[in-house]
Amino acid sequence: MTRTRVGIVGAGPAGLLLSHLLHLDGIDSVVVEVRTRREVEETIRAGVLEQTTVDLLEQVGLGARMWRDGDVHTGFALRFRGRDHRIDLPAHTGGRAIMLYPQHQVLKDLITARLAAGGTILFGASDVAVEDIAQARPSIHLSLDGRRETVSCEILAGCDGFHGVCRPAIPATARQDYARIYPFGWFGILCRAPRQADELVYANTDRGFVLLSTRSEAVQRLYFQCDPADHVDAWSEDRIWSEFRSRLDTEDFRVASGPIFQKNIVQMRSFVCEPMQHGRLFLAGDAAHTVPPTGAKGLNLAVADVFILARAFSTFFRTGASEALESYSATALRRVWRAQHFSWWMTSMLHLFPEASAFDRRRQLAELELVTTQTSATAMLAENYVGWKLS
Repeated sequence: MTRTRVGIVGAGPAGLLLSHLLHLDGIDSVVVEVRTRREVEETIRAGVLEQTTVDLLEQVGLGARMWRDGDVHTGFALRFRGRDHRIDLPAHTGGRAIMLYPQHQVLKDLITARLAAGGTILFGASDVAVEDIAQARPSIHLSLDGRRETVSCEILAGCDGFHGVCRPAIPATARQDYARIYPFGWFGILCRAPRQADELVYANTDRGFVLLSTRSEAVQRLYFQCDPADHVDAWSEDRIWSEFRSRLDTEDFRVASGPIFQKNIVQMRSFVCEPMQHGRLFLAGDAAHTVPPTGAKGLNLAVADVFILARAFSTFFRTGASEALESYSATALRRVWRAQHFSWWMTSMLHLFPEASAFDRRRQLAELELVTTQTSATAMLAENYVGWKLS
């Protein structure tokens, strides 16, 4: 049996950052992860970091590689009716911007920092289960290298994602799940091609949504709206590029194609579990909530959760006061629901819905006109996109 103060299930952004923040405050933790280290570090996901996320990572010693390899963006474009309308972020947010730095790179930085500090991360665990979450010493049970192990802790943090074991450990009678499944997905590719645009482009087209992103001068990330029940194997490279061209090509713009080395379909859902705590178990990140990627909030919400949680844990272990722990869920959910609203709004404004009428389409275009021409509406979009201060 391993004894620690905080047991953390999940070595994603929430779990690893929480472990790092606790270490900086002198609180020991153990992280349990079902994937191998290689799988964690090689699972490629987008990474739009809000200003407050960038600031926090820098403050806790994780900014060096981010500033070297990341890409600061001071705006993005909304494309509709074949034209780009740039949203100037600093002009509408008091100088704030975003950073493009992929999530797997954030995880590499966190893993390196935790292991360098002597932190314990149990990669490749199986048969993970949590027990006694309402008792004084909850525990994590797992199999590792052919033997059963137990991590006994004072507090348990569930950071193991939407499909993890922690949220289901809360009795169904003690939580309320809120969900919305969208009738479309994102077909995503990584390709070797020239940079498509200097900044992100969110395109509303007559054939559906498209997102133009970038990874480097030679590697690009692109998405188009698709049927969520579709299969990547049904899409050849020629068919994929034909779809992008049909949605994006104009007299002034041509999609730059290249060899595709990864393709996947992203499911679009909104989900919230209330409350985000039960007994000595506290949920953070995707274990408690998911958002459609349109608003770029997922990773940033995980960071905000553990920022609140780490402060509450620190206060509890330092003074014994439990008020911050008891109010964690209520505090975190205010931000979560604000992000849910913004993500839903961006998704509704930019995608074609199967049941949409001609009236709905004209209304949608009028909304895009509003947020790109009226200063107050543009400022509202920009302020929500760059995110809200951590509190």
